[in-house]
Amino acid sequence: MRYYIADTHFFHDAMNTQMDCRGFADAQEMNAYMLERWNRKVRKNDEVVILGDLSWGKAQETNELLEKLNGRLYLIQGNHDRFLKNKEYNAARFVWIRPYEEMKDNRRKVVLCHYPVMCYNGQYRTDDKGDPKTYMLYGHVHDTFDQRLIERFQQITRDSVKAGMDGEEHPIPCHMINCFCMYSDYTPLSLDEWIECDRKRLETSYEKSSLN
Repeated sequence: MRYYIADTHFFHDAMNTQMDCRGFADAQEMNAYMLERWNRKVRKNDEVVILGDLSWGKAQETNELLEKLNGRLYLIQGNHDRFLKNKEYNAARFVWIRPYEEMKDNRRKVVLCHYPVMCYNGQYRTDDKGDPKTYMLYGHVHDTFDQRLIERFQQITRDSVKAGMDGEEHPIPCHMINCFCMYSDYTPLSLDEWIECDRKRLETSYEKSSLN
């Protein structure tokens, strides 16, 4: 099984008081909770693609963390993964470390980047039923105003139409999913689980907006 997650920020105590306001007493409590959630879901031979900003810790701290995390690990490099610049970190723990990648996941393509890519490769590809064949998975923006702008962009794109190869006008596909760890209670999720998680989160968000 392959899972995805973004922006865990292990060892980053400021995530509890700034930006995310995660609410843990300190980084140690946050790390313990995220580690437990991770290993409850992920087994030894499962794959986990980390969409950037895994750890704010020093090289040795991150090495110790990597040995505790279950799964075969792949890292999409994030802007806060500063441990990568230290030669003492355990690069062997990762299958690969890349700034961008495209992979197959159960007959669908996933475009993987720490930063959201608005016009991603394969965006217009759909199957015979009109379901998307490509998803863009990202992180970086956490649950911020930037994420709200991305959601607005997606809605505007989906409400727009463009002539297809058949000469008929069709709605423009746009399937971008923020794999922010707090959206999944710090648990790595499969592509199908992220699709459902994203759908429920947006439905709840729209319902709250309509009530205000």
